[in-house]
Amino acid sequence: MPTLAHNRRASFDFELLENYEAGLILSGQEAKSAKAGHVNLKGAHISLRNQPSGPEAWLLNAHISAYSYAGQLEGYNPTQERKLLLTKKELAHLVGKTQEKGLTLVPLKMYTKRSFVKLEFALGRGKKKYDKREAIKKRDVERQIRTLTKRQGNSR
Repeated sequence: MPTLAHNRRASFDFELLENYEAGLILSGQEAKSAKAGHVNLKGAHISLRNQPSGPEAWLLNAHISAYSYAGQLEGYNPTQERKLLLTKKELAHLVGKTQEKGLTLVPLKMYTKRSFVKLEFALGRGKKKYDKREAIKKRDVERQIRTLTKRQGNSR
């Protein structure tokens, strides 16, 4: 299960509540490019849309570069919308959850499972600026503690 892309900013910007997994509909050259690791999830998000056949989930603003060995591709948009493969039950659950104020769907990582490209995403609530400052402060304190314990361990 090699990880193709990881959205590190997601855990800093959002309080992650529940994780989900979905398949992606990709063209052949997009799948090859993704498996080569030419994917960027920074700034990507998931949108739920109501269609006559029922709700659908779409991945927006995920950048998958054109496959370099595919030749010249006319009109290829690397940030085009890509449909997520979820069951109707999962979609209904997500629609109910995202109706709550302040909750959004954030992609976390893209990886392969057997020959399939999968997307892990989470239901998240945006953090306020002071929450982010607390996280930075906590990380700095933990780093200082680690360095102090290493120094004490070396002096013995």
